[in-house]
Amino acid sequence: MRLIGCFLILILSLETAAQGGSEIYLFDLQIKNGVISLSNPVNISNHPGYDNQPSFHRNDKLIFYSSFNDSGRSEIMQFNYLTNKVSAITKTPEREYSPTQTPDGLFLSCIIQRDNGQQDLGKYPIHGKKEATVLINELKVGYHVWINESSLLLFVLEDSAGNALHHYNLHTRHDTVLVKNPGRSLHRIPGTNEFSFIHKLSKDEWLIKKFNPASNQITTIAQCIPGREDIVWLNNYLILSSDGLQFFYLDTRSKNDWRPIELTVALGFKGISRLSVNSDHTKLAVVAAE
Repeated sequence: MRLIGCFLILILSLETAAQGGSEIYLFDLQIKNGVISLSNPVNISNHPGYDNQPSFHRNDKLIFYSSFNDSGRSEIMQFNYLTNKVSAITKTPEREYSPTQTPDGLFLSCIIQRDNGQQDLGKYPIHGKKEATVLINELKVGYHVWINESSLLLFVLEDSAGNALHHYNLHTRHDTVLVKNPGRSLHRIPGTNEFSFIHKLSKDEWLIKKFNPASNQITTIAQCIPGREDIVWLNNYLILSSDGLQFFYLDTRSKNDWRPIELTVALGFKGISRLSVNSDHTKLAVVAAE
């Protein structure tokens, strides 16, 4: 708990911090005739304390996530949803967050938080030796998404522009600030080479925008649910989000208001925050407060 001040900046939603811990639930997801169905929620972390930031393996039935160990340091864990087995990817003196499969599929990139407050972007092999390769250490990286094998979008903390969204090239080290005050939710839009991000224009105006790396063009898609920055794409036009208690969807083709998703079971969740969907859009991982 003595480190909570540092962690709040990077990783914890207000709901998670207030509850003191979080769990990851896995839903079956179906989209049929324009109707979104979520069913069979299962707690896959089932562990006291912080379990958060889930992401799916692109091909295998695996979910990666960050979890606090008994010493209060976060490790990258792996859940196999065919065998229901949990195993550790890392066991280090550092703290790892935001595990993300690299474009070549061989590594997990992640934020490595040092005791001196530095936050590097590094990668660990999914299989084999568990030593980290540091990719970026000149910026304080909070969140990231891969554009291709050489470039990324980065949420960077406390740089000269304040918190900002950067377009960064690993090979040339060319670094471009795109906007100030981004949100943490960074995604490739399915079936496209465009990427969505949240732009916090003011306390009351948070917008979902998209960035085209080929043209460097940024355009607005829609408004967020008030005060909510966690979204996920179900296909190239449907977005799912939450107000913290229930789920909503937005059809970007019509840009209508957010509409509630009808569930057949009462969830009783509080503090719904992070969301992740697998590559064939049949599974949804959801973070909720303990």
